[in-house]
Amino acid sequence: MQDLPKPVPKDGEVLVEVRATGVNPSDIKNVLGRFPYTKPPVIPGRDFAGVIVDGPAELQGKSVWGGTGKGFGFYQDGCHSQYVAVPANAVALMPESLTFAQAATFGVPFITAWDALERSQVKAGTRFLIIGAGAVAKAAQSLAKAKGAEVVAAARRPEVVENLKAEGINALTLKDNDQLPEQAKENFRGNLPEVIFDTTGFWLAAAVNTVDTFGRIAVIAAPTDGMASLSSLNLYRRGGSIVGINSLLYSVEDCARMLEQIAEEFDGDLPIPDHFTEMPLSEAIAAYRKVSEGSSEKIVLIP
Repeated sequence: MQDLPKPVPKDGEVLVEVRATGVNPSDIKNVLGRFPYTKPPVIPGRDFAGVIVDGPAELQGKSVWGGTGKGFGFYQDGCHSQYVAVPANAVALMPESLTFAQAATFGVPFITAWDALERSQVKAGTRFLIIGAGAVAKAAQSLAKAKGAEVVAAARRPEVVENLKAEGINALTLKDNDQLPEQAKENFRGNLPEVIFDTTGFWLAAAVNTVDTFGRIAVIAAPTDGMASLSSLNLYRRGGSIVGINSLLYSVEDCARMLEQIAEEFDGDLPIPDHFTEMPLSEAIAAYRKVSEGSSEKIVLIP
């Protein structure tokens, strides 16, 4: 942690006083040098909510949220700071129903989930299996329910599955890979899922053997070595497709438009997140350490 001068916005930019900023697993990978495009020294941080304090007069004082996109926090200063300068069209007006801390939990998880659902064509009535129980999986559950999809969640740990069921989500406890097709059928009334979203990186091969005819599989992660062995025979015979999801392919301007669409999807009635922990920005190193150690707890830094 160190003190730096307050950023000065360029033409076409706004200066945002950051009121809350989320910590994502990608932030930890970023500072550990696990992305080829990280160019230190740079301020990390991908998601923020705050107030515009400098820029066009008509925008000053507005509560906004933004972040997530390509370069932001990797080779352009991010938002784990008191202030951040971004293009004026890289922020969206923050929904009035959310606090700053709540808004800061949305960015990466919801934009990633939104991209997965859009590109794998999840809509009303789609049989949709979500593997995993992290922040992106939870965002996908909320978005899919808002679209009217038939959602089933799948996780390894029985206590996680019980928690999902307590929240009103149909859920199953994952067993062996070769049992996934039958488990899916049991939860979709004898049918296979039309779309599978593997948020873990470890169930792609099983998903190929489980997805329905002309089905889609969205993936956001991979094993440590980046390799997966799967049956291309089963994939092509059922006309299946694999869709790679990476929020870093989008600009911060693109992501701001997605946040606007996400708010519209819920017709202003966004799910109010309550499972997160607030920590002061001064304790950012401790927050990073908790996430690095595998905590699934969502952490929001408060400058």
